Amino acid sequence: MPIHDWSRVDAGIFHHFHQRWIGAITDVLNQRLLPADFYALAEQQGAGFEPDVLTLKAGAPAEPVDPQPFPADQPGAGGVLVADPPVSVKAATDLEFYRRKQNVVAVRHVSGDHLVAIVEVVSKGNKSGRKAFDDFLRKAAEFLSHGVHLLILDLQPTTARDPQGIHGAIWDEVAGQEYNRPPAKPMTLAAYVAGAGIRAFVEPVAVGDTPIDMPLFLETGRYVAVPVEETYRLAFDSVPRRWRTVLEPG
Repeated sequence: MPIHDWSRVDAGIFHHFHQRWIGAITDVLNQRLLPADFYALAEQQGAGFEPDVLTLKAGAPAEPVDPQPFPADQPGAGGVLVADPPVSVKAATDLEFYRRKQNVVAVRHVSGDHLVAIVEVVSKGNKSGRKAFDDFLRKAAEFLSHGVHLLILDLQPTTARDPQGIHGAIWDEVAGQEYNRPPAKPMTLAAYVAGAGIRAFVEPVAVGDTPIDMPLFLETGRYVAVPVEETYRLAFDSVPRRWRTVLEPG
């Protein structure tokens, strides 16, 4: 299924889709992708850091390795991914309301139930103002600095705050390096590996593109491949017909 133009609908419609997409990703991870010692939950994550993340103990820095899917004899054999990167407005109160109610997928390890990875779908509210956007960037940087891997799915139009897409803003925040997105690809699917040095795997996309599977890292060199298009389609099927016809004109 191709990516739709979500600027055609207001924040409440995308919020419904957002929550169903998070649920679909969580279900697929738990039912067939995650190894037995990991599990996923849909959780609310505020602008700050959750207490359990702060308790993570940093081990010795791992040597960079080429990422690999989990072995085929374990649940969650994944696929290989992508390109390695070079290094009208709703009322703000409405957008803030939906932003505060949105969930992420939190992947935890059964030993102590500590957080190892986050999947976040970017909402209109995340880009609605400087404070909201700064909160988003700070949260991403804090997760990575504490060894929590990220998968960011951004289907929102670029703004003055992220002219190079969400990855451009994140990469500047965590690496202090520029990233120039392809001009015709304003949206971004991006996976981040929190290790001795942060690594990013980026797939720029546009309305009409069919999204590819994206890696969700559970360890520095191991990931499961999240079926982005499959879960997107499952979530889109839950959107009321009245709004699907807006998003699929003709």
